[in-house]
Amino acid sequence: MFGLIPKDEKFFEMFREMAHNTILGAQELKSMLDHFEDPAASQKRIKDLEHRGDALTHDIIKKLNKSFITPFDREDIYSLASKMDDIMDLIDASSQRFVMYNVEKPTPEAKQLAFIILQSCQVIAKAVSLLGGKHEPIAEYCVQVNALENEADRVCREAVSRLFDEEKDPIQLIKWKEIYETLEKATDKCEDVANIMESVVVKNA
Repeated sequence: MFGLIPKDEKFFEMFREMAHNTILGAQELKSMLDHFEDPAASQKRIKDLEHRGDALTHDIIKKLNKSFITPFDREDIYSLASKMDDIMDLIDASSQRFVMYNVEKPTPEAKQLAFIILQSCQVIAKAVSLLGGKHEPIAEYCVQVNALENEADRVCREAVSRLFDEEKDPIQLIKWKEIYETLEKATDKCEDVANIMESVVVKNA
């Protein structure tokens, strides 16, 4: 009987919209650090995208509460929306710290982490675009996200190690350690999204 009831596939479109918004946020963060001409203006644009992400997350949860049949497990839909929103939150948090701490110039490691965040968001968007279609390539994209998270972890670890070796000002050390760790947490959230999507693929194989 339930098989005769069409599943509401609007969720796939909503997730694609979320993924696109996250890419825009990551692009803005990378541009902010690459140029660093007006970080406050860049941060405001990221904050606007973060608000947009919150609204998209709210729309998905509201639709979830009204839907009788969903394209995959309700818990997975909620988790996927929540974790994708977390990525945007961490992008926003990262950009805030550059303004809040009056950073004069981003380090090469910070720029590298921002680039990894963007790459991760782009791969996630590719995986999300396949929801509702062929699931096999999704697993490959998830492996790519995991590899990018490992790379971000390495960059962060080496950056913090160099901080303790070279930075004599304890205030600057604390500031930059937090900046690096916040940037790296964004890639952790990307990996969380990839793990949820892997679970969806296994359950719906």
